[in-house]
Amino acid sequence: MNTFEAVTQSEGFRRFLLFSLVGITTLFALGLLTMVFQKDGITVLELTMLILYAILFTWICFSFWTAMFGFIICLFRRDRFAISASLPADDNIAPSSKTAIIMPIYNEDPRRVFAGLTSICESLLTTNKYDCFEVFIISDTRDPDIWIEEEMRWQILQQAMQGKINVYYRNREKNSERKVGNIKDFCQRWGAHYPFMIILDADSIMSGETLVKMVRLMEKNQHVALLQVSPLPINKESLFARIQQFASNVYNPIFTAGLNFWQLNEGNYWGHNSILRVKAFMDHCGLPRLPGKEPFGGDIFSHDFIEAAMLRRAGWDVWLAYDIGGSYEEIPPTLIDYAKRDRRWCQGNLQHTRILFAKGLHPINRLHLLMGIMSYLASPLWLLFLIVTAIDAYFRAQTEPIYFFGDTLFPVWPVSYTIEMATVLAFTLTFLFLPKILSLLIITTRKGLLKQYGGLAKLSLSVVIETLFSTLLAPIMMLFQSRFVLAILLRSNITWMTQKRDDHHTNFLEALSAHTSHTIIGVVAGWLSYNYMETFFWWFTPVLAGLVLSIPLSMLLSHVSLGRLARRYGLFLTPEETDPTYVVQRLKVNETLPDPLVTTYPSRFVQVLVDPYVNALHTALLPETQTYETGKRYQHELQGLIYKLLEDGIHSLTQDEKRKLLTSRNTLLKLHTMVWSLPNIADSLGNTRVADMP
Repeated sequence: MNTFEAVTQSEGFRRFLLFSLVGITTLFALGLLTMVFQKDGITVLELTMLILYAILFTWICFSFWTAMFGFIICLFRRDRFAISASLPADDNIAPSSKTAIIMPIYNEDPRRVFAGLTSICESLLTTNKYDCFEVFIISDTRDPDIWIEEEMRWQILQQAMQGKINVYYRNREKNSERKVGNIKDFCQRWGAHYPFMIILDADSIMSGETLVKMVRLMEKNQHVALLQVSPLPINKESLFARIQQFASNVYNPIFTAGLNFWQLNEGNYWGHNSILRVKAFMDHCGLPRLPGKEPFGGDIFSHDFIEAAMLRRAGWDVWLAYDIGGSYEEIPPTLIDYAKRDRRWCQGNLQHTRILFAKGLHPINRLHLLMGIMSYLASPLWLLFLIVTAIDAYFRAQTEPIYFFGDTLFPVWPVSYTIEMATVLAFTLTFLFLPKILSLLIITTRKGLLKQYGGLAKLSLSVVIETLFSTLLAPIMMLFQSRFVLAILLRSNITWMTQKRDDHHTNFLEALSAHTSHTIIGVVAGWLSYNYMETFFWWFTPVLAGLVLSIPLSMLLSHVSLGRLARRYGLFLTPEETDPTYVVQRLKVNETLPDPLVTTYPSRFVQVLVDPYVNALHTALLPETQTYETGKRYQHELQGLIYKLLEDGIHSLTQDEKRKLLTSRNTLLKLHTMVWSLPNIADSLGNTRVADMP
């Protein structure tokens, strides 16, 4: 039996086992709940609760059993069908396997972007395989000042590499189709020169060793078109971000191992920290424009799931390399920023409802799409379940005796149903929290790893505190996501906005604006439940507490000082903090080095007009003159912008107008000459005089 046949047989058995366990446990819990409701026949409310519980508990069971299989794999450290098992013993890369590392960026902080790229390149240099890679910064940046700074930092990086690693930069003239169009443009221009491309996000870093492993795995497995490496979040210091980083670091290993257990060669794509076979991607991953208007029509937002499905439809394998490490990303620093990112992802995932039943997709790819959709639909379903439960509790409170006496923590149900209800509750809590305990157990079996988390006591305390905070945040995210889903269903669209990545504090007004509705809902729901169904109120308090405390909680978690204090006391530690890899160390160093681009110019736009070096660099990077630039109408428009700049000052220009000036080589040279020959125009450039130029 060859490897492909073995994988095929294994995936059938594994998926049968997974789906059987999910089905059995869901039916068992549902059967117990049905027995409770059958006392006087099932009412409409009870039937609604059963349907909602069946959907939601199936979702919980699926995650639970995925984690259980991942736990077994991590415990024994063996999965013979993992893609990493095929890694060749030698570290040779064929000369023909030139790999492009591409980073699409859009109005990002240039200093952080190039600190990350510099760290990646420095890590690559330690592998002695650096000559097999070339780096592309493919920019969709619209902001003129950020654009100029990107070019300046690219020049510094290119000089630092001294020709050992080629680093290229281009700014796309029109950012059509967002990130998809950016990558498409790269493939059309340069894709034919590279068999593989590694796609990064603006906040991604990957170790040189991991990059080399990815290429070697692609060389070894010619049937693989996409290899996704699991990234770990790092580098943030706010309390919110450090808790999220800790949770991902502790819990993700068993979940990603479990995902690979049943996905095998029908894995998914997460859009970054992955390597793709360029020709297969170009041949099969051209995305259609969906009919109708956004949010459900137009350009596809979450392109990654669809591209993985298209590759599988074409017969290529897609794998999750969950265990090779050296892959990192950053997460939003505050709860509000996290929710904003979720809003964008929510629209992309719900848009997949238009593609779920497309012809030719493999069942597992349809499951991936459904899982993405369900990750956001689960919130409004949970909200509906709580509302229906509260209504049912109200009617029971009017017609039935009280089930709580004294200080008891559990309801006293009619004798024949106490065991069933307790079992349902125990099932639900076990399936929610047992994976956390199993993840903790995995770490405790590895003494060296346990030390990197601060030891057993501090690790355990961190898990307890993280569980408390995640319990409080869950109802807040439930309302956030429910509102997102409702807005999308009402055809509300979003714009493509830059993500806030720097640590910053959430002030009171920002928290008040984001969480007022959560607080009001929590207070009103608490008052109603306490006054009309007191027994239900006490079971409802975990949900109410998170909502009522949402404003101070959001502000508290955003504090960098609290995150650093927690670290000082050994809480929420991760190996990337206590024993960072080389690439993570270099990122910290590169972010804190003195900035060589500190300037006295009021803006980079002024600098490119005045500074001969920056002007020459920018004009050299501009593409050849476009056809439309020779038109008289366009030339008159540019001339009008020059007069506007000279007469009304630089602040009279919009970003689009500044960009038009920056895209015309002849206009820039004309302005540069005027600046040096007519010093009296300095006032138009923010009082920057040639004599004062650094």
